[in-house]
Amino acid sequence: MKTYDPLVFLAVFQEMLGPLLWILPLLALSTVVGFGWVWRRDGHIVSRRLVQSELLGLLGGGVALVVMAAVSSSGFTDAAGPADWFLILIVYGTGFVATMLLAYTVMGLLGRPSGSAT
Repeated sequence: MKTYDPLVFLAVFQEMLGPLLWILPLLALSTVVGFGWVWRRDGHIVSRRLVQSELLGLLGGGVALVVMAAVSSSGFTDAAGPADWFLILIVYGTGFVATMLLAYTVMGLLGRPSGSAT
């Protein structure tokens, strides 16, 4: 590959992820917007909600690894070098953060605003 063509990467990711290629970025964008809205509404980060969402993030990182193994042609036993393990850590971390933000946002939208009268 002598020239850089972003459409080649788009085609490869489309082949690997199928419709998830378009669903995941839309979900990510709506999660970030929702998180910002909940944070702005509450005025601060609610620690109880944050801890609960971090616990769910641990599961989300594992799900991200399962999805990675499902869409790629290799498994975890094929990881040979440090670059492979670094990529696995990046995928887990991305799944952790994404799930944590999504869980915090959903809990914030479904629960009552912080600081409201009981």
